[in-house]
Amino acid sequence: MKFSINQSELQNALAVVLKGIATRSTLPILSGIYLDAKNDSLTLQATDLELSIQYTAPALVEGEGRAVVPGKLFSEIVKNLPDAAVHVEAEDDSAVITCDTASFSIKTLDAEDFPGFPHVDVQQEIAIPFSQFASMVKRVARVVSKDESRAILTGVLITLEEARLKMVATDSYRLAITEADVPDAAAEDFQAVISGAFLQEIASLPRSDDPLRIALAENQIVVTYHGTVFINRRIEGNFPNYRQLLPDTYATRVSLEVDHLVAGVKRTSLLGQASSPVKFDINIASQTAQLSAVAQDVGSAQETLPCEGEGEDVEIAFNYAYVLDGLASVSTDKVFLEVQSSLKPGIFKAGEGENFLYLVMPVRIS
Repeated sequence: MKFSINQSELQNALAVVLKGIATRSTLPILSGIYLDAKNDSLTLQATDLELSIQYTAPALVEGEGRAVVPGKLFSEIVKNLPDAAVHVEAEDDSAVITCDTASFSIKTLDAEDFPGFPHVDVQQEIAIPFSQFASMVKRVARVVSKDESRAILTGVLITLEEARLKMVATDSYRLAITEADVPDAAAEDFQAVISGAFLQEIASLPRSDDPLRIALAENQIVVTYHGTVFINRRIEGNFPNYRQLLPDTYATRVSLEVDHLVAGVKRTSLLGQASSPVKFDINIASQTAQLSAVAQDVGSAQETLPCEGEGEDVEIAFNYAYVLDGLASVSTDKVFLEVQSSLKPGIFKAGEGENFLYLVMPVRIS
């Protein structure tokens, strides 16, 4: 195998596929990156048997062939080369990398031992603008559970219903839902639970005008974007029935300025420990929401914010960190807070033009 490729192009490719290599596997081949040079292109592959990534870049191929190079070492070498043409020549069990005045020789692994890239029989596929997909993921992914013992909660439920894409995540203390229209979706309705960490990796890729394509196979999701294919296992199990948490009515509904509310919650929470609740005391007659927090042996804080609302006066308390997490996902100027009672979940909804709902379990007011 013999090929030449621009250093920055190769570095970009490696930055993407490196996310797929196994870091704790007992199989050395899974810590490698598979290189396949043919037809004036270089295809790089990596897999940890759960996640597989394939990236294709243009290259000057002088001799077709395949090789598996140690992933982290090869990436470090390329990263430190000057911005010039990189020449790679591999035969038998070694590869020589030269660029400008630098030259490296590294041991390679047997390409025959590398697992084949999964061939997925794609049943459903939709296309969505990358920026829209990324913003949806960022709204819900911060809510996924970190507790591996309940694997289903470490994922995001993705559903397509009547050309409407919905993402839902919960860690059992809060719930985030975001929706978007996918008008050109030819796919039938579907639902799948996908790893939140995997979706965040995709959402953090460089933005471009290329659409992102999502396809579902029986037990895998296939994401294609910008010449790269990502395949990841779906999470098996039953996602909690979140719809039963969403009430049809509310006793109180107020709208607040997002910036003022974020600043107010941050200031009020300064006294408390990480788990201290912030109490919302909503007074409809005066159209105000008073935020307060009390920390034993430290003191208390309160702040009054103007609001516009209807319904009954109510007091409800939330974990302040959860509130700030939800508000960080709201890009509108105003947010609506809907409350049934002090013991039932509070619901934050983004203002006009954005479909985002954030439900938070209340903290008992002592």
